[in-house]
Amino acid sequence: MEISIVGSGYVGLVTGACFAEVGHDVICVDNDDRKVKTLQSGIIPIYEPGLEELVHRNVAARRLRFTNSIEDGVSNSQVIFIAVPTPPHSDGSVDLTYIERVAREIANVLKSYRVIVDKSTVPVKTGQKVADTIRRYNKIGVEFDVVSNPEFLREGCAVEDLMHPDRVVIGTNSERALALMRTIYEPFMAPVMVTDVNSAELIKHAANSFLALKISYINAVSVICEATGADVEKVAAGIGADKRIGRSFLNAGLGYGGSCFPKDIAAFIAISEQLGTPFNLLKEVQRINQRQLERFVKKLRDTLWVLKDKRLAVWGLTFKPDTDDVRNSVAVDLVNELCREGAHVTAYDPKGMAKIRELKLCPDARLVSSPIEAVRDAEALIIATEWPQFENTDFSEIKRLMQTPLIFDGRNLLDPKTMTEFGFQYYGIGRGLPAA
Repeated sequence: MEISIVGSGYVGLVTGACFAEVGHDVICVDNDDRKVKTLQSGIIPIYEPGLEELVHRNVAARRLRFTNSIEDGVSNSQVIFIAVPTPPHSDGSVDLTYIERVAREIANVLKSYRVIVDKSTVPVKTGQKVADTIRRYNKIGVEFDVVSNPEFLREGCAVEDLMHPDRVVIGTNSERALALMRTIYEPFMAPVMVTDVNSAELIKHAANSFLALKISYINAVSVICEATGADVEKVAAGIGADKRIGRSFLNAGLGYGGSCFPKDIAAFIAISEQLGTPFNLLKEVQRINQRQLERFVKKLRDTLWVLKDKRLAVWGLTFKPDTDDVRNSVAVDLVNELCREGAHVTAYDPKGMAKIRELKLCPDARLVSSPIEAVRDAEALIIATEWPQFENTDFSEIKRLMQTPLIFDGRNLLDPKTMTEFGFQYYGIGRGLPAA
């Protein structure tokens, strides 16, 4: 198949590389000339495990190329995927400016039948708006179909998720469009779920909101665990052993962040209110998530008494491990809050250091090049992102370098018993009384 993908961010670039890997000819279109030139030069602007090798291999095989020309993409492809940003407005509703702009640009150059696919996460009924826009701006009345094909990629394992998906959702009422979409996904050997466009658009928001609900649920349980001396890790294991529930996303911690969950939940709340069917359960999910960070900072205050002038080491700045994405990261929110209270923060992240410099991190926070350097003379170590390599650090050396042996584990990454044996006073999330 000949495919174009408009937008070369996390979703667009990963999708394009994976489509090329299974044999399709892919054109990635982006209006950011600098990004296009960067990609053409072989530099991948984001970190995602396995992505760089995938891009280089398929560019060399001439199955993947990059351009800033929407006309090039539309003219030389049978199916056009829209994978541009859908940022939130201040009220949580979705800004569809980029989607509308791409729809108009496609309409202006569309000369024969194409399938236009919404890959971006969009509110229900967006597909109809895209179709209306193309009809309005295409002066020659070309036939086309609009399909919803939501992505279910997790940053940090996006390549694996796309190459081996749980399911492929295709929202369309057109047999012609469905046949082309099935051909695209045939090499992936995944179950295909065919729905109408509206249902497909709802599936993505509903799925992400449910996963966020699971996270907030176990975080609410963690508060009860701390009040009773129970261990939330054991409680989560017991809950997750029920096959109706499952263990995934039952991980207590600082709360969810990133570019998807906060935005998608806010959008689903806004969508439901616009439809006159308020989704109050999701408002409580948001509140629990916000309170989780507040409780963690209170735990620091209760232990250290005064945070002003305290030297605090923070390990982790990305919103999750195995990515360089620091957008809407709870770890960044934590650092900024500690700085506001007058603490001296030294922070390290394995992959997020370059991106964090582009973000509005507290200017008083000092960024260092290793976890060891971060803890030197620190009065407490805070784990804000659960990078696996943090577990393998020499904690005897960490203890020697710190002023006081305190660990606040915001992701329950470490084993309390092991940390106690090293001589640390350990505070986790929902793990009963601190180990000391």
